Amino acid sequence: MTQKNKIGSVTYRSVDKDYFERRRLKRYARAWSLWGLGVGAVISGHFSGWNLGIGAAGWGGLFIATIIIAIMYLGLVCSLAEMSPALPHTGGAYSFARSAIGPWAGLITGLAETVKYILTPAVIVFFISSYLTSIFETPDHLQPLWWLLCYIVFVALNCMSAELSFRIAIVVTILALGVLAVFWLSAIPFADFSRWALNIATGPDGELIELPNGGGAFLPLGWGSVLAAMPFAMWLFLALEQLPLAAEESLDPKQDMPKGLIFGMFTLTFSALMIVFFNASIGARESGQLHGAFSLATSSEPLLDGFRVIYGTDIAKLLALFAVIGLIASFHTIIFAAGRQIFALSRAGYYPSVFSLTHRTRRTPHIALTTGAGVGLTVILTVWLALGADQSRSVIAAILLNMAVFGATISYTLQGLSFILLRTNMPDIERPYRSPLGVPGAALTILIALVTLYCQLQDPVYRMGVYVSLAWYFAGVLYFVLVGRHRLVISPEERFALEHRKNEHHDVIERASRTQA
Repeated sequence: MTQKNKIGSVTYRSVDKDYFERRRLKRYARAWSLWGLGVGAVISGHFSGWNLGIGAAGWGGLFIATIIIAIMYLGLVCSLAEMSPALPHTGGAYSFARSAIGPWAGLITGLAETVKYILTPAVIVFFISSYLTSIFETPDHLQPLWWLLCYIVFVALNCMSAELSFRIAIVVTILALGVLAVFWLSAIPFADFSRWALNIATGPDGELIELPNGGGAFLPLGWGSVLAAMPFAMWLFLALEQLPLAAEESLDPKQDMPKGLIFGMFTLTFSALMIVFFNASIGARESGQLHGAFSLATSSEPLLDGFRVIYGTDIAKLLALFAVIGLIASFHTIIFAAGRQIFALSRAGYYPSVFSLTHRTRRTPHIALTTGAGVGLTVILTVWLALGADQSRSVIAAILLNMAVFGATISYTLQGLSFILLRTNMPDIERPYRSPLGVPGAALTILIALVTLYCQLQDPVYRMGVYVSLAWYFAGVLYFVLVGRHRLVISPEERFALEHRKNEHHDVIERASRTQA
C-alpha cells in the first residue's frame, strides 16, 4: 500500500527508487552548451515578431520599450544566475517558487512556464512557415503542413539524445548569429535612419500612415504607446530564462549556469539593438518599392524583407533559407525547454506521472516532449481555423505571441518574488554566484513585468489570446485541486523545499528517504 504524508493542503506519496530510475536524465552540458541553448532559444525573436511593436508605437516607441524590457531581463537574468546554482534542479522557475513560497506558488509558476514554452514554439513555427511559404511560393492554405513537418522533425531530434540537442543548439545558434551579422554589415550602405525608420505618422483617424520621404516624429503615437510596444519588445529576449531547466543535464551547474546566463544576456542585447536599428533603417533601391518601419509593422518575415531591399528578390530567397536557421534554433531549443518543464512538474506529481518517464537508453523525456508539441500544434491550428486561413498573418502571429508573453509575465513576477523571499528567508544557503543587482533588480523585474501584463490587457484585439491562456490556468489549477495535490512526490525540487523547513517536515523526509533507498 502506498504510504501518504499530508503537509498542509498537499499530500506526498512514497515511491521506490525505481520511480526515479525511470525518470533519470543524463549530464552533458558545459557553459558553452548552455550559452547556445539560451541564445538559440531567443534568437528567432530577432528574425520575426519584434517588428509588430512598430505598429503599436512607431520605431521610437518600440526602441524605448526595448530598453525597458532589456532592463527587466537583466534583473531577471542576474536573479536566475544566483538562484539556479543554489537550487540546481530541472524544475527551474517552478523550483524557485516552490522553495520560496510553497507548492501552490510552484504550481502557478509551473503552469505559466508550461504555457510559455508550449506556445512560444507555436509562434516560431508560424514564422517559419511564413518564411518558407514566401521562399517556395506555396499556397497559404498549406501552411499547416509546414507546421506539422517542423514539429515531427525537431521533436524527433530532441528525443534522440540530450547531447544531440545541445550540439544542434550550438551549431544553429552560431549560424543564426552569422546570418544576422551578414545582414547588419550589408545594411550599412543602405541605412538612412531619418527617412526609413521614421517614415510613420498618424492620420486624421488615428491610424498609421506612411511618409514616403521619412522625417516623421520619433514617437508618432506619443509616450503612452511605449507601453503598448512592451509585449513585442519582449520577443527580443523571451526564453533566455529557460537555462535553469538544464541544471540536471549540466556537468557543473554551480559554475556554468551563471556564465551561460550572463554571456547570453550580453549577446542578445547587442543583437537586439543591431536588428532594431538596421532592419528599420533601410529602404528600397528602386523607386516605388518602399520598405522601412511602416512596412515592417505588419511583416511576418522582416529579415527577408530587408534582404530583398539589399540584394533583390532572387538572392534574398537564398539568404532567407539561411535566415530560417535562426527560427529553427529557437524552435528546437524551446521544444527542449517545454519537455523539461513538463518532465519536472510530472516527476513531482503536479502533472500526471506518466509524462516524466524517460527513454530507457537515451534518457530523454520523450513523452513530455511529444505531449508539449501536440498541445502547441493544436493551439496554432485552433487559432488559425478560428480566425480563418485568409486572416492577416500579422494578426495571427500577434495573438499567439501575446498568449506566450502572458505566461512569461506571470512567471517573471513570481521568479522575482521568489528571489526576494529566498534572500530574506534562506540567507544561509550556498550561493556560488550572487546577483550584483540584488533585491532592487528583482523588484524592478516584477514592476516591469506587471506593467507589461497590464498593457496586454488593454488591447481588445489580443485580449482573447489572454483569455485562452487563463483557461489553461483554470484547467491546471482544477486538476491540482482534485488530483495533483494528493499525489505529490518528493522529487529533488520538493526535497530542497522541505529540507529547509526540516523542523516541520523531518519525519516525512526520513520516511521518503528510507523508501527510495
